Amino acid sequence: MTLRATHKEILLYGISLAMLLLLLKWLEARFIIFNYRLDFFIGSIAIVFTVLGIWLALKLVKPKIETRIVEKEVYVEKKVYIDSSAPKEINREEIGNLGISKRELEVLQLMATGLSNEEIAGKLFVSLNTVKTHSSNIFMKLDVKRRTQAVEKAKRLNIIS
Repeated sequence: MTLRATHKEILLYGISLAMLLLLLKWLEARFIIFNYRLDFFIGSIAIVFTVLGIWLALKLVKPKIETRIVEKEVYVEKKVYIDSSAPKEINREEIGNLGISKRELEVLQLMATGLSNEEIAGKLFVSLNTVKTHSSNIFMKLDVKRRTQAVEKAKRLNIIS
């Protein structure tokens, strides 16, 4: 299909050049026969080439519109009104299934409170690199990329309160 479109453009360009040559020969004949002024002849040629140049530039520089479809997983929190005074029970079975250690669970709970990595390291008396390692393990086990996603998923799975 693109081969035909290419041939069609080449054919159209060839015909337009032939018409231009015919017009130039006609103008030349009129110039010789009727002794027109040289300025008129040069001006008409300039106009023809200007129009042809503008048409060709618009044809070649036409922007290609590209459509991209972005799919993103969005979690919608289901609003259920429950007595908030009753604490939610932590799903120990899910913690075991995911293989989250006690220390990773502590880091996750501190993440949920909004503490930074430095603050978590200070609270747990561990190095910053240890907190980063636990965080990356949590992200891998929960299959998320960010802290907010990890906290949201952990709350949804009742891993943390």
